[in-house]
Amino acid sequence: MATSSTIETVPLAKTDDDAAALRGWSEAIESPLAPDFASPFERFADARVVMLGEATHGTSEFYRARAAITRRLIDRHGFNIVAVEADWPDADRLDRYVRHRDPSASEDAAFARFPTWMWRNLEVREFIDWLHDFNAGLPFETRAEFRGLDLYSLRSSIAAVLNYLDEIDPEQARLARQRYACLTPWQDEPAGYGHWALQASDTCENEAVAQLKAMLELRLGDLERDKDAYLDAEQNARIVLAAEQYYRAMYRGARESWNLRDRHMFETLQRLMQARGPAAKAIVWAHNSHIGNAAATAMGWQGEFNIGELCRSAYRDEMVAIGFGTDRGRVAAASDWDAPVQIMTVLPARADSYEHLFRRAGMARSLTDWRGHNRLEVAHALAAPRLERAIGVIYRPDTELLSHYFRAVLSEQFDAYVWFAETTAITPFAGAPSEDVPETYPFGL
Repeated sequence: MATSSTIETVPLAKTDDDAAALRGWSEAIESPLAPDFASPFERFADARVVMLGEATHGTSEFYRARAAITRRLIDRHGFNIVAVEADWPDADRLDRYVRHRDPSASEDAAFARFPTWMWRNLEVREFIDWLHDFNAGLPFETRAEFRGLDLYSLRSSIAAVLNYLDEIDPEQARLARQRYACLTPWQDEPAGYGHWALQASDTCENEAVAQLKAMLELRLGDLERDKDAYLDAEQNARIVLAAEQYYRAMYRGARESWNLRDRHMFETLQRLMQARGPAAKAIVWAHNSHIGNAAATAMGWQGEFNIGELCRSAYRDEMVAIGFGTDRGRVAAASDWDAPVQIMTVLPARADSYEHLFRRAGMARSLTDWRGHNRLEVAHALAAPRLERAIGVIYRPDTELLSHYFRAVLSEQFDAYVWFAETTAITPFAGAPSEDVPETYPFGL
């Protein structure tokens, strides 16, 4: 994140010129609730991967806009993968629902860990219900899937591997329990494993690698039985290995753990595309800090990369990254990790930020697309390094500059940008899931 010593204030006259360029090139868009909101986004349908960002993890307009764009791309342009910044086992519960698969054997509640509101909210439920209905009349192999890209699910992923092997090969299940015995004491507190591994003479990595190899050796026979079940189990074995590495990396430095996590998300997306075949077209939902090109931000300048940068290298012109931003309003967030969700006030953006520049442009809602040689003016206006705000699941307005701003070059970070001057908070489900009350499928409502 930026510090006061790294800020270079952009002169007011340049800000006025750049704001005028934005006004000239930006397109006014409707509310995400309007029937035709997504029409301007059909221009991105030629891409194989469309990445939709968010400047916070708790803003209703971002969720509703991504849902509306995704519905249009699925319905009219053949997109068939929705891959989100969420854990694989939790997203699998929703994928089973939207593709009309059998419910999971797991007794765990979906999205029961902090931050529960990030996916357990009204906006997500409405999209999931739409996708369930859309898929209902389609052949199974053409139904759009909903997948998680993240790696935090150590406990759930171990359980998923064992449940699968219990069904198809009890002897393999017994061996897997032996291999995972090293990790199971830490599965409910994986960060503690990372601290322990710093001081231990050995780690659990070799056992996690051995179990993944064993899963890969099962591939040919099990793909013939149930392709989806096998792919789910294999991915969970990959997550166990990635989580083991991630929680060790946490104690070696933020850069290494960030890079490991985003590489895992990229490789998961790649496997989803490969499994779907030549017709694969994916939409990614993740924070701006993941989907924008890290090389154009302070993150990249300090040695971090992200899924957006990796996708840019892999897909080039067949990939589009669309950032989202806001100036002010309300957001669902916590004041600290594992703290309760609150509806907080988002401060107006700093005068030396991109958000302030868009506010000066004077549009309530807009889409700015700077691809192509005929749009060099607006690209140039967004090429001066400025601060950019990132609010995750934690928001600390009292230390906003240090906690939530970083420097970036917006025209190199994204291909286009969606702007909402004022935003509202998502609507979390009332209360957290209870361990004593069985969930109804798939959200526990």
